[in-house]
Amino acid sequence: MKSILIIGLGRFGRHMGRKLIEEGNEVLAIEKSEERADTAVSVIQHILIGDATNSDFMRTLGVSNFDLCVVAIGDNFAMTLEIVVLLKDIGAKHILARANRDRYKKLLLRNGADEVVYAEREIAERLAVKYSVNNVFDYVELTPEYGIYEVAVPEAWVGKSISEQSIRTKHHVNIMAIKRGEVISPLPHPDHVFAIDERLIIMGHYRDIKRLVTK
Repeated sequence: MKSILIIGLGRFGRHMGRKLIEEGNEVLAIEKSEERADTAVSVIQHILIGDATNSDFMRTLGVSNFDLCVVAIGDNFAMTLEIVVLLKDIGAKHILARANRDRYKKLLLRNGADEVVYAEREIAERLAVKYSVNNVFDYVELTPEYGIYEVAVPEAWVGKSISEQSIRTKHHVNIMAIKRGEVISPLPHPDHVFAIDERLIIMGHYRDIKRLVTK
């Protein structure tokens, strides 16, 4: 379980907040508009009405205690940039910001954002899964239960082969490819020996993936 701060409860903020809560995370949302907060309260219970550009208000939140801060404002770049700079200044660990233009993305990355996305519902839910579980680097949903995941090689697998691990039998997942750096090798041979610097592209039920990467 992670602690996540979401700033802005438009469509993106609501969708991401809902999915993060479904994944078992603690979510606190900040919204300036009481109307938007009222719309979101059915899916996100912990909402504060406040101005995220106000440094005094933001310092009361203990921003450095959150695992992730999401700036979900999409229609006001100046405000997004101001909030990102403020979050960085008061000790945010990891800042994910939303943008709708390439030049905005570059400016946000230069001024404190760790990651910038162009997003609506599908991307919001994908990011929620990614940030809910350690060692998951990417995710594509196939059905509500099954997906394709890019994950770190479990430490216990390093130095062992695919066949030695009996992966399909023991873990109920399928390895579709091995990724090392930017090189992807599809359908690895059963004799392939796992290395610490590799990532796995695997398909399976979310429950089995989560169990695998959290061991």
